[in-house]
Amino acid sequence: MHPATGTVRLLAVALATALLAPLSPAAGTTTAARTAPHARSAPVGRVLAISIDGLNPTALRRIGRQRTPTLHRLLRTGAATTNARTQVESTSTLPNHTSMVTGRRVAATKGGHGVTWNTDRRGSTVQQACGDPEVGSVFSVVQAAGGRSAVFAAKSKFSLFARSWPDAVDRQVIRHGHDRRVTRRLRRDLAHRSRAFTFWHLGLVDRAGHTHGWLSRPYRRAVRRTDTMIGSVLTVVRKEGIDDLRIVLTADHGGRPGSRHHEAIRKRHNYRVPFLVWGPGVDAVRLYPANPDSRRDPGTRRPRFRGRQPVRNGELANVALDLLGLGPVPHSRWDRRHNLSWTS
Repeated sequence: MHPATGTVRLLAVALATALLAPLSPAAGTTTAARTAPHARSAPVGRVLAISIDGLNPTALRRIGRQRTPTLHRLLRTGAATTNARTQVESTSTLPNHTSMVTGRRVAATKGGHGVTWNTDRRGSTVQQACGDPEVGSVFSVVQAAGGRSAVFAAKSKFSLFARSWPDAVDRQVIRHGHDRRVTRRLRRDLAHRSRAFTFWHLGLVDRAGHTHGWLSRPYRRAVRRTDTMIGSVLTVVRKEGIDDLRIVLTADHGGRPGSRHHEAIRKRHNYRVPFLVWGPGVDAVRLYPANPDSRRDPGTRRPRFRGRQPVRNGELANVALDLLGLGPVPHSRWDRRHNLSWTS
């Protein structure tokens, strides 16, 4: 937890707890952390959430620090791990990204969001998939606190988010297959708008993996180009004097040559992803040693739901809200207690 937001968040959680005491869920439920939207304080600072679609962390080691300086700097100077995990039920793009913004697992029958498809289904919503018209997200929590959010994505399927939370996503920029165009629009938005939460999806690495194979030369080139795009955004942040922005970065899945990541969910190269938090108030720590009581380094394993969990990409929503000084997404699972520490 970032110490500068601790007081604000504790006040918000305390007030929410008092308001909800008569409505506490039954013992054993997976949705213990519930907060009333009207009880949340205003967001503190800004968060840029970055998802690098299809990033196998092994690529960063093979490419090296000199050719991917931005990603290596974020990993080196932030709270990070390259051994986080995808969702248990899926290593597909849209199910994992929906977990990132809702903090839920996938299976709707187990309290998850229910988005099991991986295509652009016009007219579909997370609410329909979940069977819950009130299902929330990082966007809806930020909106309830008076903040603004935006989505910048390089795949058309991410229109699902603005369609599901139309009043909470203030701006949507989707340019299918055009990461650089999306990045240019993002840079302008950061320079001219002060949004509490911005979700940025980069698809170039995933496209190279599917077309040429994971860890191939074109794939490594795509990782380098993605590194450059992220670096260009950080340059704008520095030049514009945006000193309250923090980053949460992860991926939806990895991959290796010849693999179909959505079919081989039990292969480590598919379910292993990076996860990092970076920015003001975040220390340069390794996430597993910094969280010995709440997270367990899975090694090469693929833990399911029982026992102490690894860091998961689905923690993105509630980590971002914790950074903003806000309570967790109602009915969420991953980091719903806001107990992932990014300080030493």
